[in-house]
Amino acid sequence: MSRRLPLIVLLVLLPLWLAGSYAARYGFMEDGQWVGICVDETGRWECVVRSNLGLMIHFKVLGWAAVGAAVLAFVLPGRTGWWLGVLALVFGLPALALYNTTLAVFAVVIAGLRLVRESRSA
Repeated sequence: MSRRLPLIVLLVLLPLWLAGSYAARYGFMEDGQWVGICVDETGRWECVVRSNLGLMIHFKVLGWAAVGAAVLAFVLPGRTGWWLGVLALVFGLPALALYNTTLAVFAVVIAGLRLVRESRSA
């Protein structure tokens, strides 16, 4: 397996993840159709998911998870830190799209810096 394969896969999947996050924002959270449906039928599973996503946005769960993972990634060495940086991006990109930009900007920058940092030779 190539040493660059995880980086190539990451560079392909992260934009798709960001696009999916924006699709959830504009197609699910802000769409007037879902607002009307969820006012009438609150018990539908889609409305429950929408409600829980709204609570996650309100309490900034994705943003705080991204910041926590990014800070840990920055201080932990080796592969563990690299994968925590990836996890911070996985939480941070949806947080950017879903109204948690204040926290997510810092998390994405810290995680990006961690991912491009050279590993120290032993």
